[in-house]
Amino acid sequence: STMSKPASLLKGFEKDVATAKPSTKRRVIFDKSTTGLALIVTPKGKKSFSIVARDNQGKQVWAKIGDPALMSVAEARQEAPQAVARVKAGQGAVLPPATPEAAPESFREVARVFMRDWVDRGGKKGDGTPLRGKGEIVRHFEKYIFPRWEAKPIKSINRMAITTFQNEIATNHGPVQADRVLATLSKLFNWYRTKDEFYANPIIPEMKRSASNSRERILTDAEIRAIWEACDKSGAYGALVKVALLTGQRRSKVATMKWSDIDQGVWKIAAEAREKVNAGSLKLPELALNVIEAQPQITGNPYVFAGRGKAALNSFSKSKSALDKKAGVAEWVFHDLRRTARSLMSRAGIRSEIAERTIGHTIRGVEGIYDRYTYESEKGEALAALASLIGRILSGDTDNVVQLATGR
Repeated sequence: STMSKPASLLKGFEKDVATAKPSTKRRVIFDKSTTGLALIVTPKGKKSFSIVARDNQGKQVWAKIGDPALMSVAEARQEAPQAVARVKAGQGAVLPPATPEAAPESFREVARVFMRDWVDRGGKKGDGTPLRGKGEIVRHFEKYIFPRWEAKPIKSINRMAITTFQNEIATNHGPVQADRVLATLSKLFNWYRTKDEFYANPIIPEMKRSASNSRERILTDAEIRAIWEACDKSGAYGALVKVALLTGQRRSKVATMKWSDIDQGVWKIAAEAREKVNAGSLKLPELALNVIEAQPQITGNPYVFAGRGKAALNSFSKSKSALDKKAGVAEWVFHDLRRTARSLMSRAGIRSEIAERTIGHTIRGVEGIYDRYTYESEKGEALAALASLIGRILSGDTDNVVQLATGR
């Protein structure tokens, strides 16, 4: 490098590069040892290494190849013959700078656009109303996926990586949860396919873990008694579990029940945007109303099962772990209460189509489309029959279950 030697020891072209002063005209100082290489000094003192050569048309071409502040004489002497050869061949003296590859898109970046352009805009419908499952999609990203793949380029996530990831979720959180996270990933990958014609979704149907999403777990009478007893010592969460069993409604519906939704013993279930169906209005049995009325009304909090501040109760997993310790009932999930309620209705003699409407299932086919009758009184009778049967189970008096005549 020219910097390491004092100017007094430099000779020839190296000395010129180090010491050349500007003059009134542009100065061109050739390197005698390298064909075509010159130092150019502008009147303002700006120095550059350039080459001169004739192109394949015989035209003289000057081209800058570097800056003496950044390029040593040795490097200029190495670069010059190549640049001269390129000019003679009719190409540019300097290779165009390699355009940096667009940085590979990270998983988080793709997920952000997916949320904005697909989930928030309504998915396939694209009607501007966010998907109902948005909260769950966000939870899957934040809890499971980002900690592992946030900064990874999306195209580097292959089937093997997904299978390994899924095995871990299945081991730690169960096969159903593993499948739900897989479904969220698959939605994202399918959406990404619409942006990139060379992208293939690495997920295939055979990767599902749980044999089926429909669990069969129904609580036995003894389990119902054990859970109910534990609910007595489990505060608002225990009351929530009782009301879920007595009504057969989904956890999200029971948990967000407001005092204002109940009028003269009738619970009008709030409908969400995009909700296909829910049970509508339910006349609650006395057993359920007693549980509800025992809840403290907290100023400024509209919910029956109040959480912190103005929110509804939502610390479900902690509360359930505590309840399970007290009850000693193995491997049940909240949704099993709904299945149990439905099964108990059949046991109490409720007709299937009434029981289905009472728990708010979609009625399939033509009947579901044309039958607009609300079944208010039948649903009320179904819940009364359910509460009556639960009452008998709790008192241990179920050997002679009376079939209630609710059919008309």
